[in-house]
Amino acid sequence: MLAERPARFVEIMSRKDVGGNIKQVALALELPFLIVGPAVLGGGIGYLLDRWLHTSPALMLVLGIVGVALGIRDVLKVAAAGDKNNP
Repeated sequence: MLAERPARFVEIMSRKDVGGNIKQVALALELPFLIVGPAVLGGGIGYLLDRWLHTSPALMLVLGIVGVALGIRDVLKVAAAGDKNNP
């Protein structure tokens, strides 16, 4: 029984779909951070610039929207790279 375990483990890990599943889970966990991160960072920088320059929420909104656009661009870039790797 114990001798079968390493052989079974090698058999399972040699399958091609095991690595693909792990990559898909990693990608699913990464995507929300790719969208939210730039938006929060842009909004935060805009907020600090608004306080320093005494402008209303103008820069916070502009840089937040730019952050969302950059986040969406990053997600599309990752999705396109995933399509190239999986024909």
